[in-house]
Amino acid sequence: MSMATIARPYAKAIFDFAVEHHSIEHWQNMLAFSAQVSAHKQVTQWLSGVMHSEKTAQIFISLCSDHLDEFSKNFIKIMAQNGRLSLLPEVLKQFMALRAMINSVIDIQVFSAIPLNEDQKKKIIFALEKRLQLKVTLNCKIDESILAGVIIRHGDRVIDGSVSNRLKRLKNFLLS
Repeated sequence: MSMATIARPYAKAIFDFAVEHHSIEHWQNMLAFSAQVSAHKQVTQWLSGVMHSEKTAQIFISLCSDHLDEFSKNFIKIMAQNGRLSLLPEVLKQFMALRAMINSVIDIQVFSAIPLNEDQKKKIIFALEKRLQLKVTLNCKIDESILAGVIIRHGDRVIDGSVSNRLKRLKNFLLS
C-alpha cells in the first residue's frame, strides 16, 4: 500500500472535522508544524524505533505542544498508536489538496485508444462530478495499448475500464 493510500483516511477525517468546526487554517498550521517535526532527521530515526506508542505520543506532543490543542493532541495520539507519525508530511499534503478542492476544479486524466468525442467527454465529466461532488476538467491522452475503453486517473485513484485490463483479468482467471 502506498503512503498516499494510508494517509488518505487521516487527512479526510481531519479535513471533515476542520470544516465542521470552522478551523481549517488552524489544522493546516498544526499539520505543517507537526510534519516539519516528524520529517526532522533525528525525529525520523526516533520514530522508526521500537518505543511504545504512548511514550512516542507523549514525546511528540511535548515537541509540538505550543502548536497543538486538545483535538490535535488526540489526533497525534491516534497516529502514534497506529505507528503513522512519519506520515504527517503526506497527511498535510492531502489535507492541503482537500482544502484546494473545496471551491476548485480538479483535473482528471483520461486515457483512451482513440480520441473521445464531445458526448463521451460530457458523460465522463457528468459521472465524475456526481461521484466526486466537484467540478471536473478532463485531460485526455491517447494510449493505443489499452485497445479500447478508458482508464481514468486522479492521483493514485484509478478506474480501469480498458479492454486490455479485462483481457489480463480473464487470462489470470483462466490460469488460476
